[in-house]
Amino acid sequence: MFDALARRGLVEHRQNPYRRTGEKPQHAALADAQTSAVAQAADWVICMDVDEYINVHAGDGHLRDLFAAVPDATMIALTWRLFGNADVDTYADRWITEQFIRCAPQLVRKPHQAWGFKTLFRPLPHYKKFGVHRPKGLRPEYIDAIRFVNGSGAPMPAPYLRTGWRSSLSNYGYDLVTLNHYALRSAESFLVKRDRGRVNHVDRDQGLTYWFRMNHNAEADRSILARLPAARAEYADLMADPEIAQLHARAVAWHRDRITKLKAQPDYAALHGEITGPRLRQLSTQLHRFGSRVFLQGPDVIPADFDLHGDGTVAG
Repeated sequence: MFDALARRGLVEHRQNPYRRTGEKPQHAALADAQTSAVAQAADWVICMDVDEYINVHAGDGHLRDLFAAVPDATMIALTWRLFGNADVDTYADRWITEQFIRCAPQLVRKPHQAWGFKTLFRPLPHYKKFGVHRPKGLRPEYIDAIRFVNGSGAPMPAPYLRTGWRSSLSNYGYDLVTLNHYALRSAESFLVKRDRGRVNHVDRDQGLTYWFRMNHNAEADRSILARLPAARAEYADLMADPEIAQLHARAVAWHRDRITKLKAQPDYAALHGEITGPRLRQLSTQLHRFGSRVFLQGPDVIPADFDLHGDGTVAG
C-alpha cells in the first residue's frame, strides 16, 4: 500500500532500520526520518501514529487555520483526548472517526496517558533530534527563540522547553486543536493489535489492563465529523485507483481472517469475552473516577460492590 501511494507522490515509504540497528522500532524510525530530505525541507513536522487524528477547531479546521491562530509559534502541543471503543465489538470497514465518538472528559488527569501530547514543530536547529512526543535535546543557545504553545495557544511553562510529554491542569488546552487518540477501536481489532505487539514498549503486553486503561466512553465528541465530507472526497479519489482499491480490499480481508484465527485461540477468546462483557462496558464510562493505582493494577482490583453507573446504584 505504501509503495502504491508513493508512486502517486503522496508518501515517501522508508524501511524501518530497527532490525539492523537493534533499536526499538519507533526510535529507529524517528532517527531515520530525521535524515530524510522530506523532513528537512518541511515547514512543520509531527511524529504521530496512525491511530492519532489531528482535530483542528480553529477556522475551517485546516492546519493552515491552526498556524494562522498562533503565527509566532515554533512548537504546538496537541493534547490527546482518549477515545474508547463506544461498545463496538465487530470490526467493520468504516471510518474510525465515524464509529468511535465516545471519549474521556476534557478534564481527566488519570491514567497518565490521558493528557499526553504530541508536538507539531518547525524543524529548526533548536533541538538535536526527533522524539516520540516532542523534539529532544534542547540546544541552550536557542532557548529564547522557542515559542511553545498548547492547544489553546497559551505559552507552555518554561520547563517544557527542555522535557515533558504530558499536559497538566494548568496548561492543557483544547480550544484550537485536539489530538483524538483511537488506541483501541473495535474489540475484535484490539485482538489484532495485541497480537502484533508494541513498537516502543516492546516488552509489555497489551492485554486486559491496557484495554481497561484506554477504553474511555464517558462522553461523546462528534466535532471531528465536520472533516468527513472532505476526507471522503480524498478517499474516493484514492479508491478510483484500481491498485489501491485492490490493496485496501486485501488488507480488510487479511484483518478479518486474523480476527477469526485469534478468536479460535482460548486465551484470545477469553480476552474478547471479558472486554465485551457488561462489567467492563459499564466501567468504561467511569474511568475518570479512578486513580493511578487502579490503572496500574487493572479492573480486578475494583470491588464487586463498586457503583458501576456513577449514580449511587450498584449493578448486579
